[in-house]
Amino acid sequence: MLVTKVFTAALSQPSWSDAVLEALVSEAATWHIPRFLTRCANDEFVPPPLNDVERNAAILSAAAIEAAIERLRMSAEDFIASRRGIATGLLGVNRANAANGEDFFAVPDYATVDAEAADDALGGDELIIDVQTHYIANRPACESNRQLIKTLFPGYGPDWWDGLPQAAALDFVDYLRCVYLESDTAVAVLSSAPGISDERMLFNHEMAGTRLLLERLGARDRMLNHAVVHPDIDGELSRMPEVVDRIGPAGWKVYTLGATTLSDFGKIKGWYLDDDLGIQFLESVRASGVKLVCAHKGLSGLIDTGSPRDFGPAATMFPDINFVAYHSGFEPGEGEPTNETREGPYTEATAHLGVNRLVHSLRESNIAPGSNVYAELGTTWYCLIKRPVEAAHVLGKLLNAVGPDNVLWGTDAIWYGPTQAAVDTFRAFEIPAWMRDAFGYPELTPELKAKILGLNAAQVYDIDIDTARSNMGADDMAWARAAMEEFRATGTPTV
Repeated sequence: MLVTKVFTAALSQPSWSDAVLEALVSEAATWHIPRFLTRCANDEFVPPPLNDVERNAAILSAAAIEAAIERLRMSAEDFIASRRGIATGLLGVNRANAANGEDFFAVPDYATVDAEAADDALGGDELIIDVQTHYIANRPACESNRQLIKTLFPGYGPDWWDGLPQAAALDFVDYLRCVYLESDTAVAVLSSAPGISDERMLFNHEMAGTRLLLERLGARDRMLNHAVVHPDIDGELSRMPEVVDRIGPAGWKVYTLGATTLSDFGKIKGWYLDDDLGIQFLESVRASGVKLVCAHKGLSGLIDTGSPRDFGPAATMFPDINFVAYHSGFEPGEGEPTNETREGPYTEATAHLGVNRLVHSLRESNIAPGSNVYAELGTTWYCLIKRPVEAAHVLGKLLNAVGPDNVLWGTDAIWYGPTQAAVDTFRAFEIPAWMRDAFGYPELTPELKAKILGLNAAQVYDIDIDTARSNMGADDMAWARAAMEEFRATGTPTV
């Protein structure tokens, strides 16, 4: 078998040339490998190429998956959609990173064929609150947005996460499936990218309409929604009280980097939370009574205004407002990661890079851990699953900078399909002792993971934990089926 031959060759080959590795990964387009081991992107960044370690992890995982499905006599599709498939991918990551001395994912070898072992390693009963989720409205003008996302995926490898075939509409039906029906998520926060043109994926009244639809059909407290604000557009700040009354936002979502669709370029400008426009916005936030600001920071193509460098000054000026850095300043970069693009330990020399920009801003402004700044992991975690050394640095730096109560779980759904695999991989992740000793990072205990996966967000978004658990436990999901039927009959929900 091809994979077995390649695997055998890989074991005897101390190193691979770039050309050989790229050829193998190209051939692997017909293999079944975990999606997190392929090139990945969403509508906000170009996928960087795989590095040697990632390529080796993909090769090792492909061979192990082939052996497992032959032994179990399962279809590849069923296997890779199971926790045994996730476990196999994570073991490939561990083995590809074995030179670092310790495993990053606590997964036993036999979890590849033993369903109970895979459940033990990847399962859990944490309250899952996903603070970053999206879908695309079925307005005709959204088609360009939809196609942009869909065309990014086919070249990145097989869709092991079993969620985004080419036929996927990325609409409300896909959203319900990926976020609720195939996930342990108890509460989701629905958000949107910015925009004043019809290309925008969801307008504020559509986000609110979605929440109200679910509530009407019986999904009690299962969804919250943001309201997007463009402070540089005339009249948006003065309309914020009206937005509160009509939309009922749990927080304000802003994109300081500016326009994200072609039709909005030149109409929506970049700004900072601590410049004159930002201060006007934050004063309006304070007056609105909804004092939670969720700012897209990172995944910016290194646009200046996409940097989180303004978080420290803004949090200092407005201590009564909570600030969440969505993506935490992470930048995937383009091209092969280098010392200038990969995430490592924080140093003064690297303070201008990636997540370090957020850490540096908080240090410069003397914002202590546990204060009014929070870090969110949507897409950031997904990109780093296959780069566990960087994942450990990012989590360690953020936990030290904002504190264990201030890191929030988000997935950036639904761009990567069902969100359960993201939860499961996080459950199994560990910061190795050598990195904790060398860099002062905390241990990812079960208690700390439970905070990150939901308990911290419950505090930020004022979610009653007991109610959320009770609703989750008693939910027969009949509302989801009813919501799908209503969407198909009437289109994107609105108010």
